[in-house]
Amino acid sequence: MTHAMLRLLIADGNDRDGRAKREAAVGQTTSQAFASVVKDLAPEMACTLVNPADAGLEAALPRGTGLAAFDGLVLTGSTLRLADGGPAVERQLALMRAAFEAGLTVFGSCWGMQVAAAVAGGEVGRNPRGPEYGFARRIAPVDDGRAHPLLAGRGSAWDAPAIHLDAVTGAPPGARVLAANAVLDVQAIEIRRGSGLFWGTQYHPETDLDELAAMLRLSADEVVSEGLAPDRAAVEAYAGEIAELAGSEGLTRRHRAWRLGLGSDILESGQRRREIGNFLALLSTIRGVKGRERDRVAR
Repeated sequence: MTHAMLRLLIADGNDRDGRAKREAAVGQTTSQAFASVVKDLAPEMACTLVNPADAGLEAALPRGTGLAAFDGLVLTGSTLRLADGGPAVERQLALMRAAFEAGLTVFGSCWGMQVAAAVAGGEVGRNPRGPEYGFARRIAPVDDGRAHPLLAGRGSAWDAPAIHLDAVTGAPPGARVLAANAVLDVQAIEIRRGSGLFWGTQYHPETDLDELAAMLRLSADEVVSEGLAPDRAAVEAYAGEIAELAGSEGLTRRHRAWRLGLGSDILESGQRRREIGNFLALLSTIRGVKGRERDRVAR
């Protein structure tokens, strides 16, 4: 697959405090981690990282550069909540509106999907069936998702890393809900607004197991307050098992995966990152179509 000359804008959903905590825990920010995944899947992809929570769109983008300079946009997860409002939230809503207006192809996981849904008229808030911390279990395609390219290569059901309290509780008008599970009715979605296109997941296909363990530790108080664990020590024990699985090989890895009830959809990075690869393939396809159209007009 050729991704040459494609330019991807990766917007970190966190504010300064969120980025600092994430970097201290994991060693890199959310946008840096996402860029590493993109580089693994598409080494020739050019990634530009921005922090839209900190400043308006013009200030966030590289000087002299507009959204039209990019083939696609990614909005990452975040510790922010839409219900809290404030400048850091409003700036990201403005970025998503601008991306739709510019006709960009956008991917968002967790926070990114919530922002896109809110801009398009959907409902976002606390999921009445509770949060998901650790893994979203038995996600399955629904009607529009069974043949949708975002989920190409997924099976009839899969697990995925997940860390969220809020979720899309009502899909925007005209959106296509692609996947769900017993906890949440909107696990994956397609949104079209104007000439813009958004693909997103509530789960985190970009998140590796060691990162997930660190994120669980950061979220320990929320996990306990939501009644998923009796105390912080239990969260630490669970995160420790996930971290040990990330660093193990062979029979030991198989034993630890069995104890956690995890299969190849989590253990194999290519399968865990399936939606990211499908999004990058979409960008490549769109670039090819645009190139052929330019050639036709030039002739």
